[in-house]
Amino acid sequence: MQDAISTHIYAIYIFLAIMLFNLYSVVTKKDFISLAKRLKFMTPIYHLANAIVIYTGTIVAFYSHHFSFTIALMIPASIFLLVIEIKRYKKQRVIKVADIELQEEFFIYAKKVYTIEIAILVAIYIVSKVF
Repeated sequence: MQDAISTHIYAIYIFLAIMLFNLYSVVTKKDFISLAKRLKFMTPIYHLANAIVIYTGTIVAFYSHHFSFTIALMIPASIFLLVIEIKRYKKQRVIKVADIELQEEFFIYAKKVYTIEIAILVAIYIVSKVF
């Protein structure tokens, strides 16, 4: 049981690192095309990390034989993180090279998305420690 919990926690740390890297990329990159290439590369890695977190979380939940408030909160949070990242990617995908205004809007939008994602992970961590 302890190995499953440790694996789940390490998967969450990796997932958080990917989010932080993406936020760092959005903040530091000034060229939209290079940012879009980097985020396009990172999107499958992001979803793989989220899938690993969901999978290991499911294993831990079934091992514990106890459905708690924290587990009930983690399920919709994982789904929300999946959906918000898909929406971010769809918004990025349609922006053309000549659409400077949409590119500038995307930088703001992506910063908000990654900030929300990181805040959700931190909030879930805090809730898991309280409950």
